[in-house]
Amino acid sequence: MQDNTRSAGRTRPRNVLVTGGSSGIGRATVRQFARHGDTVWFTYASGRERAAALLAETGRENGADLRAFEFRQGDRESHRNLAEALPGPVDILVNNAAVGTRTITRYVADPEARDEAFLRINCLGPLWLARQFLPAMTERGYGKIINISSVGGGVTQFPGFDIADGISKAALAYLTRHLAAELAHSPVDVMALCPGAVDTTMLRESTLDPLPPDARAALEAGLPKGRLIRPEEVAAAVWWLCQDESRLLHGSVLDASMGLGVHPGLLTGRESGREVTG
Repeated sequence: MQDNTRSAGRTRPRNVLVTGGSSGIGRATVRQFARHGDTVWFTYASGRERAAALLAETGRENGADLRAFEFRQGDRESHRNLAEALPGPVDILVNNAAVGTRTITRYVADPEARDEAFLRINCLGPLWLARQFLPAMTERGYGKIINISSVGGGVTQFPGFDIADGISKAALAYLTRHLAAELAHSPVDVMALCPGAVDTTMLRESTLDPLPPDARAALEAGLPKGRLIRPEEVAAAVWWLCQDESRLLHGSVLDASMGLGVHPGLLTGRESGREVTG
């Protein structure tokens, strides 16, 4: 049975699932879709208080239909529990949840286990989610999968960052192309977005806050356009990719780094090991 939620005009709000939606790009994406009247479900791993605040704030502002679900991406049981807990079919999947070179230490204490964790969370998790929700999207005749990768790995490479981090982001870009090839004649569209230096709590805690003011100003001035990317800018791009006008970009892996992807030397040579993506 086909639904064709958008292709025949908007007959009902779309059901949007955003992973890692309690902060940063995910939070901005939740707010973006809610503001436009979609039903939004989002996941969080450890940000229960942030999730509750987002539900209260966004629901109050927009009268939106929002729900939050605790979720451990890359954990099979948690994936099954999420699929059972969702109150309806998923029309749009935004694979945003991920860990980076610095933030992975919050979840995995053992350095020897981090390589596996990068791959499990950053690429296996999105793969399993796509497999969970694609069949129903195809059956209903409508679906969008937007994978949030990174300029580091998805577009180019930055020496000094964890190599497993880059590999996992590159795998997400490959996942996008492979799914798009398999779905060339499907009503489901698949695309990836690769942000650069986004002004998020993750970036501030791992990179900006430890810097003295002059060093922070120099880092920001050296970025493309001399500034950080705002999470709302990335969220607006995600929302646009979920409109009918974006269908010609099916299979695209888009550099959303404001030019860092074509000029990675702006960061090469800086202190290594810093996480500069959202």
